[in-house]
Amino acid sequence: MPATDRRTILVTSALPYANGAPHLGHMVEAVQTDIWVRYQRLRGHQCLYICASDAHGTPIMLKARQEGVAPEQLIERVGAEQRRDFAGFDISFDNFHTTHSAENREVTEEVYARLVAGGHIRRETIRQSYDEQAGMFLPDRYVRGGCPRCGAADQYGDSCENCGATYSPADLVNPVSVLSGTPPVLRDSEHLFFRLADFEAMLREWTGSGRLQAAVAAKLDEWFDAGLRDWDISRDAPYFGFEIPGEPGKYFYVWLDAPIGYLGSFLQWCRRTGTDFARYWAPGSDAEVYHFIGKDIVYFHTLFWPAVLHGAGYRTPTSVYAHGFLTVNGQKMSKSRGTFIMASTWLEHLPAEYLRYYYASRLGPGVEDLDLNLDEFVSKVNADLVGKLVNIASRCAGFIARGSAGRLADQLPDPTLQAEFVGAADRIGAAYEARDFALAVREIMLLADRANHYIDQQKPWLMAKDPARAPAVQGVCTQGLELFRLLVLYLKPVLPRLAGAAERFLGIGDQHWTDATRSLAGRTIGTYEPLATRVDPAAVQALLAAAAGSLQPMGVPTAATAATAAAKPADAPAISIDDFTRVDLRIARIVSAEAVEGADKLLRLVVDLGDGRRTVYAGIRQAYAPDTLVGRLTVVVANLEPRKMRFGTSEGMVLAAGPGGSDIFLLSPDSGATPGMRVK
Repeated sequence: MPATDRRTILVTSALPYANGAPHLGHMVEAVQTDIWVRYQRLRGHQCLYICASDAHGTPIMLKARQEGVAPEQLIERVGAEQRRDFAGFDISFDNFHTTHSAENREVTEEVYARLVAGGHIRRETIRQSYDEQAGMFLPDRYVRGGCPRCGAADQYGDSCENCGATYSPADLVNPVSVLSGTPPVLRDSEHLFFRLADFEAMLREWTGSGRLQAAVAAKLDEWFDAGLRDWDISRDAPYFGFEIPGEPGKYFYVWLDAPIGYLGSFLQWCRRTGTDFARYWAPGSDAEVYHFIGKDIVYFHTLFWPAVLHGAGYRTPTSVYAHGFLTVNGQKMSKSRGTFIMASTWLEHLPAEYLRYYYASRLGPGVEDLDLNLDEFVSKVNADLVGKLVNIASRCAGFIARGSAGRLADQLPDPTLQAEFVGAADRIGAAYEARDFALAVREIMLLADRANHYIDQQKPWLMAKDPARAPAVQGVCTQGLELFRLLVLYLKPVLPRLAGAAERFLGIGDQHWTDATRSLAGRTIGTYEPLATRVDPAAVQALLAAAAGSLQPMGVPTAATAATAAAKPADAPAISIDDFTRVDLRIARIVSAEAVEGADKLLRLVVDLGDGRRTVYAGIRQAYAPDTLVGRLTVVVANLEPRKMRFGTSEGMVLAAGPGGSDIFLLSPDSGATPGMRVK
């Protein structure tokens, strides 16, 4: 890569709050960010990943008081737990600091001083919620009540989870204190406000310049139309945070110094490494700055944050990328409601990389929620990573070890197939760049199908019976391992541990994206060790049992109950086991596929069931291009009565899953299946 093409990139993910260890919802964002960062590094770019523990606020103070420790002790312990669990999921931070640091105080006070000097801070005496029983002013989120806009019950005092409205606790309908359960009273207190409206023109230009997702930009238009409100950046004692210079008893609101924590953490890294801080944060810098966040904090990151940066003389972010919430078996996760699985609990029962892969397979560039369906998780990992990916290496390595003493052939027998795989690098890379990881995974798994199909066609296990064909066996298996190497390279941002183990097995160094064009020919490989093993459903049940205290009270089904519910929908009549056994499910290989003229969703497939070929019409056109299906294995209902359609007669049914549209997935079995094999 020419030096002029090397990008300078700074990436952050939202700061996890220091009142508890990470849960799987945190890992959605961390994994999404980490995959994107690892891809940029594979391309040779200078890409730094900065984060910190969000350590200030009333919740920290109250939890420390409840535990009988100082807030500093609490945040130190939780920060260690956060570092441990993020490391367990291979999150590759360059720096993970804390907002309760000398660096963050330094930058926060500097930002505030610049905002004051620029005339962007004003004073106002406000009436604020006060809990007489607890003896303190209440943070917005310690007051709950009905949303003043949509009427939704039990909403926080600063924003509505139902409609996204923002407001003050005094606007709530029938508010109560979370601490005592009593209605708060209103007391006067002088506060400091950031004049957000001073930056309306700048924000309209910044948010409308294509740097935000379309759904986020549309939401911001609603907020602009409603009018930008000044932002209260101060809180009264008692409060755990930075006291505002010259304002005794007043503290910076956590939402001011928390995003500044990105700069504080980066400043610590710069001083440790001798890096120029201004190179990244000065106005006009050619460095790129990206924030990955959850959709619930879009308002802070796309209005307040760029305005604060601009007002304080810093550059604004290149882009802010929002993602949706995580649900588990269809239920929303909520830390405040206790419906979460701890990251550490997952690590005790299942490999982190398997969850990284599942998340990647479901993460697109939008803000849609992501559901962790545990039954689908098991089947996807077993089919894709075990049945398709590592199966290629395990099938080929044995023949190379036994027949060629571990030495690969000097030439590849199918350079056309090799070129097809190498040529996919740009397409897959573009998907990673656009944060469409689900598309990247689909493209890679289609290639894995092609690789397995090649091995199935060549049948090295049959050739190996004839000693005279040893060179041919060596060639086929060398080709298979070359294709495996490329698949591992393309999945390296998602599966860094598996990729590292595969590189050691193949006897190659740390692969980079440009290594797609290199060759293994003539190299001696190591002894193959299993790179992935099947997920035992019992491990999932053990995970759920360990998390039962947080999942079951909220009605989140286990994998078993979810499967039972799915097997018997409320609006479908029950069938007997005898009815089910009459369905003849067989493996079929797709021989040809073509679009049906005049039908937006249909593809005309010719499938080989081992005993003959049939024509089947399938409504999967929005999910699969015809040329990507040839050679793919799928499952067909073989004894379905032929159905005459306007476009022809369909002689079976292809089984697929998904919500529809582009999210339809053929139920491809593990590699090694053959056409005509019955599915039981």
